[in-house]
Amino acid sequence: MKKNKQLIFKSKFGNIRITSEEEKIVHIEFTNNNLINSNSNILNITKNQIEEYLLNNRKKFSINISLNGTDFQHRVWEQIKLIPYGKHTTYLKIAKILKTSPRAIGNACGKNPILLIIPCHRVIASNGNLTGFSALGGINTKKHLLDHEKL
Repeated sequence: MKKNKQLIFKSKFGNIRITSEEEKIVHIEFTNNNLINSNSNILNITKNQIEEYLLNNRKKFSINISLNGTDFQHRVWEQIKLIPYGKHTTYLKIAKILKTSPRAIGNACGKNPILLIIPCHRVIASNGNLTGFSALGGINTKKHLLDHEKL
């Protein structure tokens, strides 16, 4: 049986939980849970990279991840990882690339297990509105992340 390790740290956007499995990151999420320290190398490297991102000192992550999802979700997430820091795209544009519907793209975003590394916050509606964000804080968190990247 695979053993998960966790770390929860405080950020300017709230507490962030990082979960690893066999030296790969499998989950990053915002949480209301209490802080947890860890001596896990991969968890602490990931925490450091997220903190650098939050200080505007990192634009790309270099972390080993393991994604659990369908083939379609993997294709969507790979497309989203291509969106540069400080930029955004629309559900419709990604849908056209993958020959599917914007709603299907939104559904895959909602299942994203690794926030920030797979930057679903950079996907918005065609009319420019911020819609749907499954992370804690919802659209407010999405707005704060987009505003953070404009600095």
